[in-house]
Amino acid sequence: MLTKTKIYLSSPHMGGTEQNFVSDAFETNWIAPLGPNVNGFEDDLETYLGGDRYVAALSSGTASIHLALQLLDVTVGDEVLCQSFTFSASANPIIYQGATPVFIDSEIDTWNMSPELLEIAIKDRIEKYKKPKAIIAVHLYGMPYKVTEINAIANKYGIPVIEDSAEALGSKYFSKSCGALSDLGVLSFNGNKIITTSGGGALITKSQSLKDRAVFLSTQARDNAVHYEHSSIGFNYRLSNVLAGIGRGQMEVINDRVSARRSNYDFYKRELSRYNSIEFLNEPHGFYSNRWITCIKTDSYEKREHIRLALLKDDIESRPLWKPMHLQPVFKDCIHFVNGVSEELFEKGLCLPSGSNLSRNDLNRILDIIVKTPNL
Repeated sequence: MLTKTKIYLSSPHMGGTEQNFVSDAFETNWIAPLGPNVNGFEDDLETYLGGDRYVAALSSGTASIHLALQLLDVTVGDEVLCQSFTFSASANPIIYQGATPVFIDSEIDTWNMSPELLEIAIKDRIEKYKKPKAIIAVHLYGMPYKVTEINAIANKYGIPVIEDSAEALGSKYFSKSCGALSDLGVLSFNGNKIITTSGGGALITKSQSLKDRAVFLSTQARDNAVHYEHSSIGFNYRLSNVLAGIGRGQMEVINDRVSARRSNYDFYKRELSRYNSIEFLNEPHGFYSNRWITCIKTDSYEKREHIRLALLKDDIESRPLWKPMHLQPVFKDCIHFVNGVSEELFEKGLCLPSGSNLSRNDLNRILDIIVKTPNL
């Protein structure tokens, strides 16, 4: 008896050459968290990002944010302004440093950090406490945030920006690559991202010296000595040579992956825009999203749940949009500056299956279930 195959929200998609790089790592015994695949993967990323940035390949996007905060000397007693509408990995490293997150709500054009609320928050914290130490802004679901406005406010008050591009490799802002638009950038290569190394991430810096510092910290901060000497606290955050080999193969197909994800979005929008109860997030002028995940906003919580549960019944994975950080129990006591945008998106928004390996039959199966939702 034939059974339907499960459709995942965003599954890994191998290109075919990854095994060559991994095999080379085994054949040469470069299994440790260093080696030619790590160097090559970093070179590939630097070239892809435009050649004016330096990349340190690390064990995760979360580790990359943590090291970014380390490089900015964020510590106990500091506050960091963080986008509220995001995954918790954007905010957790702030706590690792003993600092305090201050959450900023979104604007409706990109669903990302509101420049207006950001400046209000900065003025408030300077008046009531002290100037925040950093800003973490996120290119959510691959859609660039308002970089010009955010950077202008950050520069006005002298606050560095950490650009969380975990979901945005391949996205561009006025033809410039996301991840290379601010002081420090972050990428993720988790299994569900547009390219994957199984688990992995990268920190993007403006200088070789900052990259070198990040690599030093990521390899347990071992000083230059014949014995094990440590004058700083370090971390075990370097990407392995084996996983970097997967990344090298994935970089050979990244343009195809972006094209496939954008094609998924175009399909959904073309077929579902006829329904007044469904809205899509469009690209503002000059914004280019990799469309890592295609998201819709319905007209009610009930409508969202009807669609999600109907898909689930057919073994198709979908997921509500991120629950804002200022609503999370673990961050319930944190200061937040909100306008209701992210709360409404969480209530009514849904992530649709968006893998670059979806077939047209998969997409038609998903569509068929959505359009049968009562009172769509």
